[in-house]
Amino acid sequence: MREELPREFALIARHFRPLAGPGALDLEDDAAVLAPPTGRELVLAADAMVEGVHFLPGEAADLVGRKLLRVNLSDLAAMGATPLSYLMTLAAPADTPDTWFADFAAGLGQDQARYGIGLLGGDTTSTPGPLCLSLTILGHVAPGAAIRRRGARPGDAIWVTGTIGDGVLGLYALQGRLDDPSGVLAARYRLPEPRLGLNLAGIASAAMDISDGLVQEVQHLCRAGGLGAQIDAQAVPLSEAARAAGPQYLAACLSGGDDYELVMAVPPEREPALLAAGGAAGIALTRIGRFVPGADVSVRDAQGSPVELAVAGWSHFR
Repeated sequence: MREELPREFALIARHFRPLAGPGALDLEDDAAVLAPPTGRELVLAADAMVEGVHFLPGEAADLVGRKLLRVNLSDLAAMGATPLSYLMTLAAPADTPDTWFADFAAGLGQDQARYGIGLLGGDTTSTPGPLCLSLTILGHVAPGAAIRRRGARPGDAIWVTGTIGDGVLGLYALQGRLDDPSGVLAARYRLPEPRLGLNLAGIASAAMDISDGLVQEVQHLCRAGGLGAQIDAQAVPLSEAARAAGPQYLAACLSGGDDYELVMAVPPEREPALLAAGGAAGIALTRIGRFVPGADVSVRDAQGSPVELAVAGWSHFR
């Protein structure tokens, strides 16, 4: 008698085996075997997403898969790494329909093709809920070239990619808290754009991605480097959609998170190289302040008055 595969293994074979990349051993074993590119160092990062915390209940499964991959790719972008492959753990309620897994895998496959990576393996299990997802991303850099949080110095300028605040305003729009007639804000929340391809090696002295709020991420860079910072709120780049929401949302833009842009410390003499790198990658760059001696991070408006923030950013254990 031919024994049918248990649902877990049938699900893996049906939806995730087609995503398997080199080293995954066709997802038949409990571990993968991977050789990093010759002469390169591995860079690894992991992020989790929980339904109701990192994405709204009922969100389209393909978008959930793509966002899960992209928020992890953003960590590689911050360290100047090239994506290689990933591992994934998925805990879903037992009554999750097969169509959800099919759509989720389709979203992953779409972005795997875009970013040139494959699935190495992971784990699937059931949970009473909510849906919980975790992904470990692997990338590679030249030896000693990974860009860290530690490294900023007084006098370095603070630079950011793209626009800030769209992520949190997109969440507000999806919650019905503000109008988003163009749909731009909701799209930015649902599907961030990891800033891969921006060659920061030898340019940025420190960097990280903006997942938990711009001001809070600058504070992280300051703590790592033992210094302070001054942020010019009027210089922070906002999209047309964010500006249309109104000035009452400025504080949210500065502290809300979910942008997955990069914030960097760049010495003044390297700024021409940074702008050239941004032009080559097609990524907009804006100087928004500078690092200074001390320990305080201040945010000032156009008149030099402090901008009051209820919180600096998102806390995972608030």
